[in-house]
Amino acid sequence: MEKLRCNWCGNDELYQRYHDEEWGKLVKDDKILFEFILLESFQAGLSWITILRKRENFRQAFDEFDYLKIAKYQEDKVEELKKNEGIVRNRLKINAAINNAKQFQKVQQEFGSFYQYLQSFFPEGRLVNHWEKQSDIPASTPLSDRISKDLKKRGFKFVGTTIIYSFLQATGFIDDHIEACFAKSKVSKV
Repeated sequence: MEKLRCNWCGNDELYQRYHDEEWGKLVKDDKILFEFILLESFQAGLSWITILRKRENFRQAFDEFDYLKIAKYQEDKVEELKKNEGIVRNRLKINAAINNAKQFQKVQQEFGSFYQYLQSFFPEGRLVNHWEKQSDIPASTPLSDRISKDLKKRGFKFVGTTIIYSFLQATGFIDDHIEACFAKSKVSKV
């Protein structure tokens, strides 16, 4: 019997694997959280499958998503990235990734980790929603508005409310698997 999944992943094998193995599973590792911040910021205006298909190229181009290294990128590295056909070659997004790596470290210094920073918005634990169908799921919420606003105040770029909501779903702070999905969490505490 075939597993029932959220319908957004359709029949695409890469999408299904991402859905089954990653999407909605809580991420506590700061390196992975930064990877998703970077990838989500590049996704702005594009489809997520486009980013997933380029993910390994991004990994190679951005030093395994090492925010310590990325924060030190200079103009020559920006030019190199602009010529890399394996990633999204947008100067504003490349510069945002470098900027966000710097801001990410500042948040870590203040909160101990980026995970702890995010946790401060979830005092009751991760949010498990109970949607019957995909069309019920919002693109943003007052919570993603609040986090987006706070990140912007801290100097992050390309962190609008829709991007942040998608980031929270991807990293499992919000479980938006539909009720019938086999991957739906039964646990709400982080």
